[in-house]
Amino acid sequence: MDAVTPHPFAFPDGALADLKARLAATRWPERETVDGWQQGAPLERVQALCAHWRDRHDWRACEARLNALNPCMTEIDGLDIHFLHVRSPEPDATPLILTHGWPGSVIEFLDVVGPLSDPRAHGGDAAEAFHLVIPSLPGFGLSGKPRETGWGVQRIAGAWIALMKRLGYDRFMAQGGDWGSAVTHAIGASGDPAVTGIHVNMVVAGPAEDQTGDLTEAEKAAIAAGRYYQEWGNGYAVLQSTRPQTIGYALTDSPAGQASWIYEKFGDWTDRGEGEGGGDGSGAPEAALSIDRMLDNITLYWLSATAASSARLYWESFRTFAGDAVTIPVGCSIFPREIMRPSRRWAERRYPQIVHWGEPARGGHFAAFEQPALFVEEVRATRRALP
Repeated sequence: MDAVTPHPFAFPDGALADLKARLAATRWPERETVDGWQQGAPLERVQALCAHWRDRHDWRACEARLNALNPCMTEIDGLDIHFLHVRSPEPDATPLILTHGWPGSVIEFLDVVGPLSDPRAHGGDAAEAFHLVIPSLPGFGLSGKPRETGWGVQRIAGAWIALMKRLGYDRFMAQGGDWGSAVTHAIGASGDPAVTGIHVNMVVAGPAEDQTGDLTEAEKAAIAAGRYYQEWGNGYAVLQSTRPQTIGYALTDSPAGQASWIYEKFGDWTDRGEGEGGGDGSGAPEAALSIDRMLDNITLYWLSATAASSARLYWESFRTFAGDAVTIPVGCSIFPREIMRPSRRWAERRYPQIVHWGEPARGGHFAAFEQPALFVEEVRATRRALP
């Protein structure tokens, strides 16, 4: 029951051939009636993305990178949990569990594994090394798909704590963004003495009533961005939190549908540089992530057929994204094109022991994916600040 066994990524050639055939047979809608991304991912861009996917993308190269990071499987609470486990060459490294979100995956972390686990090989300090555990959320990647309700954020947090202890880590840090932020928050709020501190790169916090009368310009901008998201940016979340099964039929059957569903979020939430917008529907994600990097992530969703099972996390936990205050040490990183960009004084109500507050110069919602070097420094800074 407690066994941990190797479990590489090994999708069959037939699945890749089927993907290419489906892409070649795509039935396309007409062009949008506006210029830009206001109605979603534009037809011309999605067609170019899918043509690259069909003719030029190399999934096997990504698969090889993943399989070099010791992919393993174990059963926790009746569900198979798949994870990457990278032990640092430094014996005194700090154990760290990294949790992705939607529409991300463990692929988000590929470029930070080396610097975090082996800093000496990347020009860093051996004292800042981490043993890394990078699980796929239930219903994502190669982790099991829950067959019952109840696999929300709290249960996942409990499973992650159990996973770390099973691997022999009796003291560890946790890190996450998006749903990973909610899971990491729950790990920090658990009260388990094994958790020494957490780092989150999506901080969910708003102003208290007594903080609304003297808003700074940055706080006003954050509130405006939040309103924009609620009005124009969260249709995907409403659908996935209410009808995940229905959207699953379309996305599991159509690779063009799965690709556009995720590509739009890369368009909305990445930092594309000045003039490229920021959650305002202006798109151009290729300025932040290459087509092949985006397609690596999209392909994992397609090959694992996890459109419905990943969406169910919204059904389970979207209305209770992050609950109790976290009283252990917390590091917060506010990247400039994150969906939510609270001020420190807002965050301190939820995280009274903030030991690191970072505001990197570049980066969006997919921090480790977009800006791996800045992400690594934020995690290291949090570790240095722990008591």
